[in-house]
Amino acid sequence: MKRAPAFWRRDGLAPRLLAPIATFYGAIAARRLIQSAPRAPLPTIVVGGPTIGGDGKTPLAIAVATRLVAIGARPALITRGYGRSLHGRAPVLVDPASHDARLVGDEALLLARVAPTIVCADRTAGARFAADIGATVLVLDDGFHSRALAPDLALLAIDADYGAGNGSCLPAGPLRAPLDAQLATADALVTIGDGVAGAAVVHGFEKSVFRARLAPDPVVAIGLAGARVVAFAGIARPEKFFRTLREIGAEAVATQAFPDHHVFAPYEIERLYTFAQSHQARLITTEKDAARGANVECLPVKLEFDEPDIIDALLAGVMRAR
Repeated sequence: MKRAPAFWRRDGLAPRLLAPIATFYGAIAARRLIQSAPRAPLPTIVVGGPTIGGDGKTPLAIAVATRLVAIGARPALITRGYGRSLHGRAPVLVDPASHDARLVGDEALLLARVAPTIVCADRTAGARFAADIGATVLVLDDGFHSRALAPDLALLAIDADYGAGNGSCLPAGPLRAPLDAQLATADALVTIGDGVAGAAVVHGFEKSVFRARLAPDPVVAIGLAGARVVAFAGIARPEKFFRTLREIGAEAVATQAFPDHHVFAPYEIERLYTFAQSHQARLITTEKDAARGANVECLPVKLEFDEPDIIDALLAGVMRAR
């Protein structure tokens, strides 16, 4: 996906014309959500987002792995490695010192900073590999919809500002499967940020709902307060990054959005540098874009739970159950 269409946020002619295809797609996706899946040799926590991208699933997977480490577990993260050039079904243990985003994907590099991360199309093989290297629990980034492994805990990240978009499945809307089917499969929801769209999604959900927010690195944020910046991002919802810069007090001279997972050519970065210098501004991007080869200043963000102790108790219960 290059950029999410604007009509994915609202009803209109385009979603209605695409509704028959969306109904067909949604029916297939809903059936996949309830299909049986093999159990891994380790407790398995699966993280997903209801839409095609930008919900915050990778920050949530990182936060879950961080909390698991804090309670004494040894998590291994498993991901397909979107955009990777290393193919094959054999598991690959990500080494940030020797792998780059072209080889293993940008998200894999971010995950590997927190815990051992395995890139593998075959989740079952990845789970066995994780057990062999001493992991005690698995965290599957974006494994909610694949049903490649049966989850002991299925978490769904909800972007509170975006929610379910216009509520339609692809291609009429952003949903990967009908929302009701996804909520029925989830064990808990994690709403990220504040917004009425997220509140509408969680309203009436009878299982656990946790609240969290993406917090910018405080040291970097202080350094950017009052600074003139030229900001760019190649993520699913770049407006979230631009809004964060404004919230910490940076003055955005200009912003530029690129397609999600965009691999930057040297001339693109040079052009942005030249533009920033001509406006006496600093060039800045997201941590994810920096991992993809945009070797410029970045603003890291971290997902923080409002009630981390309750999350820790939930994760500890998953460990005890197996």
